[in-house]
Amino acid sequence: MKTPKRIEPLIEDGLVDEVLRPLMSGKEAAVYVVRCGNELRCAKVYKEANKRSFRQASEYQEGRKVRNSRQARAMAKGSKFGKKETEDAWQNAEVAALFRLAGAGVRVPQPYDFMDGVLLMELVADEYGDAAPRLNDVVLEPDQAREYHAFLISQIVLMLCTGLVHGDLSEFNVLLTPTGPVIIDLPQAVDAAGNNHAFSMLERDVGNMASYFGHFAPELKKTKYAKEMWALYEAGTLHPASVLTGEFDEPEELADVGGIIREIEAARLDEERRQAIRAADDAPPDKASQEPPPPPWMQ
Repeated sequence: MKTPKRIEPLIEDGLVDEVLRPLMSGKEAAVYVVRCGNELRCAKVYKEANKRSFRQASEYQEGRKVRNSRQARAMAKGSKFGKKETEDAWQNAEVAALFRLAGAGVRVPQPYDFMDGVLLMELVADEYGDAAPRLNDVVLEPDQAREYHAFLISQIVLMLCTGLVHGDLSEFNVLLTPTGPVIIDLPQAVDAAGNNHAFSMLERDVGNMASYFGHFAPELKKTKYAKEMWALYEAGTLHPASVLTGEFDEPEELADVGGIIREIEAARLDEERRQAIRAADDAPPDKASQEPPPPPWMQ
């Protein structure tokens, strides 16, 4: 096939020998199967911001580090330079996350190189050497669903132990190989400690897994792994070998909304009484002997 223009520099530098075929085109990138020597790999070509349907929402950007104050100011102003820096930071986030997670033992595609907006990484294959299917494309037995769900929960824990939350985890970005699931698509990964939305994203990721695998094993829909692991994370006691139960005791002292409203109303009435008494005490002398009007609550 014709070599995509964005991959040409990788061929010129000897990183890629040949582009074999397109693999998929997603919301933020197009992926091609390429040959590197005797190995098949993937080349993920990031789409330009104006051609991408997945927007770089501010909640994903929060907590991400930039090189210097000039870069930060340019990104905040949205200048031409700033937009380029924002785009580079967005792409580099996945590269950094992949290297970080792969090094920690998380099941993600092995990254090899990154050049001019093209990420060269492992081709995640099935038993026949073809591209592995997404979870969304398979039908599971209940026991398989439970096994894969437990494995992915352990991977989410391992990610959190490295300080990252996937941020967009679902059955559409998990591939199923003969040796188990592999997590893909990480440009939106967020810093667990530096992003105020980290827990809500973690809860959504875990909820998506429970919802998908719950189609095959309904009891999984009732699990509360996100709250359980986040409580351990905040306490500083979460580690890769943490044993989770999927249960979490919510705080028993819930807000008594009715009681709060009653207290507010009582305070309002008390204030009205005090104002009525003050009005009576401040009445002119020629009216002081007269019986003061009844307060509002008695009228």
